[in-house]
Amino acid sequence: MNYRQRIEANYQVMLGKPVIKGTRITIELLLRKLADGYSMIEITEMYPHIQLEDVLAAKCYGISEV
Repeated sequence: MNYRQRIEANYQVMLGKPVIKGTRITIELLLRKLADGYSMIEITEMYPHIQLEDVLAAKCYGISEV
């Protein structure tokens, strides 16, 4: 998966933090939810305007940045 198709960083949105494109949902938030034990499906239920692929992209981003 090319996570860059779903993630953007723009200084005008959330001070440049990486977010899911078209939203203000930060990758940091999604990674924290995953670390807290929420499943990818639970996260998409919490934030219905994102897709499962968006959460997967956040995971890929998190792995690539380590």
